[in-house]
Amino acid sequence: MITYFKSVGTKLKKLENCEDGCWVSCVAPTESETKDLVDKFEVNSDFLRAALDAEESSHIDSEGGNELIIIDVPVIRKEEKDITYCTMPLGIIITKNHVITISLTKNMVVEEVASGLVKNISTNSKTQFVFNLVLRTAVKYLQYLKQIDKISDNVENDLRKSMKNKDFMQFLEVEKSLVYFSSSLKANESTLEKIMRGRLIRLHDEDRELLEDVLIEIRQAIEMTTIQINILSSTMEAFASIISNNLNIVMKVLASITLIISVPTVISGFYGMNTELPFADVPWFPWILSFILMIISYFILKKKDMM
Repeated sequence: MITYFKSVGTKLKKLENCEDGCWVSCVAPTESETKDLVDKFEVNSDFLRAALDAEESSHIDSEGGNELIIIDVPVIRKEEKDITYCTMPLGIIITKNHVITISLTKNMVVEEVASGLVKNISTNSKTQFVFNLVLRTAVKYLQYLKQIDKISDNVENDLRKSMKNKDFMQFLEVEKSLVYFSSSLKANESTLEKIMRGRLIRLHDEDRELLEDVLIEIRQAIEMTTIQINILSSTMEAFASIISNNLNIVMKVLASITLIISVPTVISGFYGMNTELPFADVPWFPWILSFILMIISYFILKKKDMM
């Protein structure tokens, strides 16, 4: 789907047809729409293929007077009751008169900008618009990282009460999301640092100031991601140690119980043989002896902290 937007005053207005200086938003384009973009805006088809490749990493490229910036944006996926986080590439093509964004599926960054939720954003300045779009991406990362932190706290509290496989699987999903965020944020940082050098895109002083703000937000998100990964890894290791320790305690108690209840079996085995043993003619003696030995075994094991 292709949609056109242009700034009118302080608001972003949706257009019926393309105009100079507008933003072209392309989400999950069909083959015919992709062909129209190539023909109408003279965009390199390789740019479109790169933007629509789910495995494409963040980078910047330039060809034929057009610049391609690919950044990774955060995405929420809902599967039944579970929520997972991942990233997807967002292609930004800067042409002579337009800014074109291309994505495989809907994402909150593009939708919030298109709906007018992002203030002080204008399509009249292409670089300013692009950097505001990237800034919104960085803000969305920070927002999702806070959500992931709350999810981690809730799962940890559940694990403290009762260790269930479902909670551990949710921990693994959180860890996977953080790994996706970490790699994508570092790739975005590298791309923005290349843009900051001003070799591929001409930057004015205002552009540099805005780009510096974007880099600050990206680096803050990277730091938050790193901290959360370290905390999550430490928490997982701690719970793994607790599980191992609990298992050792259970096995120790079971072994002690097995040892105690085996005493009557041994005594009855001795007195069941055709041999002369003390008090063999007393019917209840083996039971008394077994009971006494079980009591002694219990106190010995208790003293050695086996019970």
